Amino acid sequence: MSSNRKADVAVVGAGILGLAHAYFAAKRGRSVVVFERTPRAQGASVRNFGMIWPIGQRAGVVHQMATRSRQIWKEILDGAALQYRPTGSLHVVYHQDEADVGREFVERGPSLGYTCTWLSSAEVLKKSQSVNPEKLLGGIWSPAELTVDPRQILAKLPAYLAEKFGVQFRFSTAVRSIQLPRVEAGVEIWEATQAVICGGDDFETLFPELFATSGIDRCKLQMMRTAPQKNGWELGPALAAGLTLRFYPAFGICTETLPKYKERVAREMAEYDRFAIHTLVSQTADGALTLGDSHEYGLAVDIFNKTEIDELVMRNVREFLVAPDLSIAERWYGVYAKHPEKSWVAIDAAPGVRIVTAVGGSGMTLSFGLAEQMIGEMHI
Repeated sequence: MSSNRKADVAVVGAGILGLAHAYFAAKRGRSVVVFERTPRAQGASVRNFGMIWPIGQRAGVVHQMATRSRQIWKEILDGAALQYRPTGSLHVVYHQDEADVGREFVERGPSLGYTCTWLSSAEVLKKSQSVNPEKLLGGIWSPAELTVDPRQILAKLPAYLAEKFGVQFRFSTAVRSIQLPRVEAGVEIWEATQAVICGGDDFETLFPELFATSGIDRCKLQMMRTAPQKNGWELGPALAAGLTLRFYPAFGICTETLPKYKERVAREMAEYDRFAIHTLVSQTADGALTLGDSHEYGLAVDIFNKTEIDELVMRNVREFLVAPDLSIAERWYGVYAKHPEKSWVAIDAAPGVRIVTAVGGSGMTLSFGLAEQMIGEMHI
């Protein structure tokens, strides 16, 4: 093996989870090489809202990890001089049963570590010029959430890791086999002591037998983005609406009110349950608004988007969002790995080789906290 093709740690995947593992390994003084089979990251890490979203995470260990991850995110973003929006979040509600869930959450949430308060409709409108005042009943305010532009971050963070920590990147280089110390990547042979596989929804390339028995599924989501809003218009806090209350695990603490709300949605808005739609709005670095999303599960992903889903999303978005221009400039779908019961999946595939995947729709939120834990457990 060539002497310049050695590293202490090989990371497979340059999505946000792979970059997070590279960061913590390099921060510990290890030499790190990251392999990415495409010219740049183009999976779930760049096809999302860019929300670092502790308020949505399950109470307990997962929420604690999300809170820690947010802290690390801020340190890295500040250190790398990368743009972000520390604007917090608002969950706005327009129906009494949604307000009941929101109020129960802010009553129970603080004792479980959530930083949140209930705002009246007038207080919501003081926080945000982007919320429709008609029939608004109030909302949950949380200062904890950050928004980044995922395409910008995934494009610039590798250069920061390379310059600051000496991380090597091998883009357009697919890893074909890992039998430590040998790593076969493209036409190159590398030598590594440990390896972390963060391949997202790619189950088949490496260790397919392990993935086949892991219980991991795929989730497809449809999303949209407007053109940049004109005249420097700012969204303010990232926005979520009532449907989100039935989607994120955090709201499972609302045992008195959430079941009733879910039952009403299932009865009156069955099409939203059919595609597991809830609505979020974030803003990119250039001022565009990201809107979505839906959730369709199954290992075989339908490559064709459904116009019906986009129409349902926009119908709901227009009920709570007031913005200068909601014409759609871009549409796409994302795919992520998800386990039906676990918040992430970590598998020791061989001595010194760990697969870390299936963070579901919380990859941006959990990535750095999870990587910190995994690197520590592997004694890297």
